Amino acid sequence: MIVNLMYTNNWACDEQMRLLKPFGLTLQQYNVLRILRGQFPSPIKVAEITERMLDKMSNASRLVDKLLAKELAQRTECPNDRRAVDVVITEKGLDLLQKIDQYQLQWEKRFHTLSEEEAAELSQLLDKLRGSE
Repeated sequence: MIVNLMYTNNWACDEQMRLLKPFGLTLQQYNVLRILRGQFPSPIKVAEITERMLDKMSNASRLVDKLLAKELAQRTECPNDRRAVDVVITEKGLDLLQKIDQYQLQWEKRFHTLSEEEAAELSQLLDKLRGSE
């Protein structure tokens, strides 16, 4: 069972990477952009991005720097704490995610082979495996 779970995770990640490659994004950068979009229009601190990331081993500061270089995010000094940095998604970042969303929806249709009940059960079973019932 564990091998199948790991195999399926690797398959899903590979498929996502193929989807994102034409847009010049990695899975981790895409994850950060989605976090920024969810927070928009409010800014978020890099530490909070790290807490929300799917891959906790990723270096959120480095990922934010890459998104800044691509002009998909912008950084501002936090008015309450000069040592902290706020990050917000740019219009360019929002536009890119909107384009990706169309392809993402098509990709997710592959999973419609499961009924709503099966999908909910699978999600519950995965939560149970992680011990977060």
